Amino acid sequence: MESRNHTDVSEFLLMRLTEDPELKTIFFSLFLSMYLVTVLGNLLIILAVISDSHLHTPMYFFLSNLSFTDICLSTTMIPKILVNVQTQNQSITYTGCLTQICFALIFVSCENFLLGAMAYDRYVAICHPLRYTVIMTPHLCAVLILISLSVSIVDALLHSLLVLRLSFCTDLEISLFFCEAVQVIKLACSDTLINNIVLYFAVSILGGIPLSGLLFSYTQIVSSILRMPSSSRKYKAFSTCGSHLSVVSLFYGTGFGLYICSAISEFSGKTAVTSLMYTVVTPMMNPFIYSLRNRDMKGALRKLIGSVASFL
Repeated sequence: MESRNHTDVSEFLLMRLTEDPELKTIFFSLFLSMYLVTVLGNLLIILAVISDSHLHTPMYFFLSNLSFTDICLSTTMIPKILVNVQTQNQSITYTGCLTQICFALIFVSCENFLLGAMAYDRYVAICHPLRYTVIMTPHLCAVLILISLSVSIVDALLHSLLVLRLSFCTDLEISLFFCEAVQVIKLACSDTLINNIVLYFAVSILGGIPLSGLLFSYTQIVSSILRMPSSSRKYKAFSTCGSHLSVVSLFYGTGFGLYICSAISEFSGKTAVTSLMYTVVTPMMNPFIYSLRNRDMKGALRKLIGSVASFL
């Protein structure tokens, strides 16, 4: 295939959602609704945590940061999808594609670290309750957030800079609805060995460490809960972890599904659908999972909505 230097590449072509004009309005309305629900739901979580002093704890501090990350991840993906559906133009500029890759990597990596931090918080709360306030200090929580954000930014910039050195073929069609590092690297005609080594090393380290922490935390949590003599205490302990476990299952389940599908085949409809589950549906579902399964959060949301209604 004919290759050309990246400086000559002006745009990539994203996958088309539908070629049926009648379905265009349906898809546009669907994605717009999902985006608005994601932003509104996560924004309500953030405002509820800020407004209710009972929620000024490490668990809800991490939850509000997770909600902010979900808003940012959805904003990175969905507006471009909406524009492409409405205009029936699947192109994305070279600069826009690299920007989307960079921000997507930042927010996905941040979410990964936040889920690990939340698991550690639950581990300390259940396994070392008497030392909880001593261990989970505001300073430690802030440091964990800063470390996760800093590592995520450095990782995303590294991958973006490595993509800049690639030359691309004339076939610039990305088999997803958004720009994703693995898919863009596959389109390159130049040597991608370094890109792939760095990519898989980063996934192994940045994904493996939080996942290992999650597994260790919940192994200890389950062991501690099973040793509790009271059934009511067991139920209370499990209920405090239920929402987090649901979010973890959704995030890692769709994430692993996406990369397994990508590894098995060059492209399939399942890969595209899984990518939407990972980047669009998961951020939308997180507020529902936490608000429906958490009594304190439901109470804070009622107070917030009541205050807004009385003000209006």
